[in-house]
Amino acid sequence: MQIRKAVFPVAGMGTRLLPATKAQPKEMLPVGYKPVVQYVVEEMIAQSLDRFLFITGRKKRSIEDHFDDDPELAAHLVDKSIGEVDYEAEGIEFYYARQRRPLGNADAVRMAREFVGDESFVVAFGDTIIHSPEMPGVVERMIQSHVEHGAAATIGVWEVPREETYRYGVVAPAEGEASGDFAIADIVEKPAVEDAPSCLAVAARYVFTPEIFDAIDAIKPGIGGELWLTDAIRILLQRGAKVRCVRLKPDEMRYDIGTPLTYYRAFADFALADPEFGEAFRSYLQDKLADL
Repeated sequence: MQIRKAVFPVAGMGTRLLPATKAQPKEMLPVGYKPVVQYVVEEMIAQSLDRFLFITGRKKRSIEDHFDDDPELAAHLVDKSIGEVDYEAEGIEFYYARQRRPLGNADAVRMAREFVGDESFVVAFGDTIIHSPEMPGVVERMIQSHVEHGAAATIGVWEVPREETYRYGVVAPAEGEASGDFAIADIVEKPAVEDAPSCLAVAARYVFTPEIFDAIDAIKPGIGGELWLTDAIRILLQRGAKVRCVRLKPDEMRYDIGTPLTYYRAFADFALADPEFGEAFRSYLQDKLADL
C-alpha cells in the first residue's frame, strides 16, 4: 500500500502568539528563511507524499498564495531559486478546504473525507516542525508500521517531562516498556500531571485509515467545547481497532510553534544551522551572552 496523501490542519487562530498572528497565520511565521508550514510540506515530500490538503480558515489565504507559482517574482530574480522545491516539476499537488468555524482538530480532519476516499493518509499539523537528520524520517517509519500491522491509527510520539504532560495528548502503552514501535491501550487529551498515563506525548503526526471519520462522527465536544482527535482515537480503541505509536528518535527534534518561547527556540536552532550565516549568528549570541 502506497500512502501519498497528507492533510494539514492550519485553521487555528494562534492567539498565544498575538499580536504577531493578528494579520498572518502562525504557520507563516518565518523560521530562518522559510515559513513554518514550508518545513512541514518539505518533510512530507522527503518521505514520498505528494498530494496535500490544507484545512484553512479566516486570515489563512497567505498559505495558499505561498504555494502558488509566482512567475512575476521569478522574472525579477537573477537567481531563479528562492529556496523551495519546484512543486510542479516534482508533481506535487495542493488542495484547500475551509473550516468556517474553529470547532477543533477532529472537525478539521473530518473535512478531508472526500479527499482521501478509501485510502490511508497522513495528518501533520502545520504549526509543528519535525527535523529528522537521517532518513527514514518519523512519518516514513509510521507509514511502514501502519501498513505492516494493519493499524487503524498510527501516532508519532515523543518523550516530554512529566510536568509538561498537561499540554499534550498522552498515550498509555499496551504492555510493558514502550519500544520504538508499540501498541497502546489508551490516549488522554491534556491530562492533569498526576493522571498522565506516561510521558509519551503526541508529536502532531498521525497516519489514519478512513475508519477515523466514523469515529469522529461519534465523538462529543471535549475540552474547550472542541472536537479532539484524541477522543476519536479512543473510540477506535474501544471498538477493538489497532492503534500503534512510533517514537521519535533521540536525534529527531520537534518544534511546536505555539508560544513565543517555542518560536524563539525554533528560530535560534535553524538560524544556527544556516550554512551561510550560522557561524556569524553563533558569534553574535556568544558576545551577547558574555555581556550579561
